[in-house]
Amino acid sequence: MRLFLVLFLVSHFSFSQDDKRKLVWEENFNTTTLDETTWNFELGNGCPNLCGWGNNEAQIYTNKNHELKDGFLIIEATKEGESYTSTRITTQNKKVFQYGRIETRAKLPVGTGLWPAFWMLGQNISTVGWPKCGEIDILEYVGKQPDIVFTSLHTQASHGNTINTKKTTIPTIEEGFHTYAIDWTKDKIAFFVDDALVYTFQPEVKDENTWPYNQPFYFIINVAIGGNFGGPTIDASILPQKFILDYIKVYQ
Repeated sequence: MRLFLVLFLVSHFSFSQDDKRKLVWEENFNTTTLDETTWNFELGNGCPNLCGWGNNEAQIYTNKNHELKDGFLIIEATKEGESYTSTRITTQNKKVFQYGRIETRAKLPVGTGLWPAFWMLGQNISTVGWPKCGEIDILEYVGKQPDIVFTSLHTQASHGNTINTKKTTIPTIEEGFHTYAIDWTKDKIAFFVDDALVYTFQPEVKDENTWPYNQPFYFIINVAIGGNFGGPTIDASILPQKFILDYIKVYQ
């Protein structure tokens, strides 16, 4: 009886804490075109400053490899002639957030060589560079490793050796839609898939090299093809493939 009472009080407290949060921003993709007061297109192959987008990726990003339909953002990775094409969008300098619960509901593309992601970068990237700006990978999936979701953070301290990461095996992850989220506070970042906690990052020492997460971050959505992480093998026979997002929500 005592254990039941403790569990009840803990769950009630947790629910009360979550219930105090308010929805401060959402993107439901209910229009026919992306709102460019919120979203930027990043185009090309990253050259001359970041050829291959820093990871030897094969795709060229366009503003054509996507559509908004029935309340979904659909990014299509495809092969056109000898070129691979996809779309990458960001909210840099338009929508940034610091702390809160951030979530998306998405359906993954599948196939060797694909690398869809929903992630964030620190808004100070233009002044301090990567990885000192910090990176939060809420969702990464690589087709060459089916049934696995990657949740990672990149900092100056872990540069070149991604130690702040977790691979979670979910046998049904390629089936239908799933919810991917973080709970980000001044002390820690917790990662969730379908409301199940999969990873928590909470370093004891928090300085500019280990904890760049005390500033606003912006969103990035993309499907990379090939590269250091997604490749090197690309199975072109599975293309085109679609990365479908239902919404993004931010609670604080």
